[in-house]
Amino acid sequence: MRFRSDPAKITGSIAPVVTPFHEDGAVDLDSLRGLIRWQLESGSHGISLGGSTGEPGAQSVAERISAMTAAAAEIGDRVPFLPGTGSAKLDETLEMTAAAQDLGADAALIITPYYARPTQEALYTWYATVAREFPDLPLVIYNVPSRTAVDIDPQTVARLRRDFPNLVGIKETTKDFEHFSRVLAAAGRDLLVWSGIELLCLPLLALGGSGFVSAAANIAPAAVARMYELWTEGEHEAARRLHFALHPLVDLLFVETNPAPAKWVLHQRGRLTSPHVRPPLITPTEPAIARIERLLAEGEQLLAAAR
Repeated sequence: MRFRSDPAKITGSIAPVVTPFHEDGAVDLDSLRGLIRWQLESGSHGISLGGSTGEPGAQSVAERISAMTAAAAEIGDRVPFLPGTGSAKLDETLEMTAAAQDLGADAALIITPYYARPTQEALYTWYATVAREFPDLPLVIYNVPSRTAVDIDPQTVARLRRDFPNLVGIKETTKDFEHFSRVLAAAGRDLLVWSGIELLCLPLLALGGSGFVSAAANIAPAAVARMYELWTEGEHEAARRLHFALHPLVDLLFVETNPAPAKWVLHQRGRLTSPHVRPPLITPTEPAIARIERLLAEGEQLLAAAR
């Protein structure tokens, strides 16, 4: 929990690691530990777990906590640990957030409740409840309207930020880049903002964003981390070159629903024992694999260490 007291240090490329499964569907904690070691060796600035890329909706609370436990032990205090602890149910969200706090997580990522489509007042009440329950744990709102069918308004974020000091930031996974700017304008430029949209990661840094939680870090962690470092070092043109070079790998990730393509690549590269994704997702179809392989060839140079 080295970063819990100063969440402003949770910056850079926070890798949203996939949850590995064995071919029979059971959680593969050994592969998870291996992925985290590889991420740290590749220079990722932090680790997240249990966001959309981690298939949280297909896991039980016990499985998610066991994965958090394995991840926390592997990470130690080397980099920030930012697990996703949200659910569509409040009791599950509180249980997993309590587990993350006990495990030493530096902050918890709380998704907007999905499917129910709560109003802005309901969203305020939801986050206020979690914030009151964990006053000493930094909390990060996770806004991903394409998956939850609800978009938290910048003014709601600003209200929460005013009322609860432990609500320190937001992961914005919306292609509406104006939304990023309006959140910062309404809630204050000291709000920590990370992009969850791959091709908006670099642009967000120009607005003063804290970094990104990009699925591309699952297959090209060194390149994604280096893009952040180049920007902060003032090497803006070099950062732009990496941004554009990442395009084929970003397209690869969404040939079919994330994280199925990433898991297929990681399995092919020997980093997972199986490409298994849990229902309702399926492993990539043959036509999808053909396209993945073409895009993989285009981005091959970024799959090796770029440090």
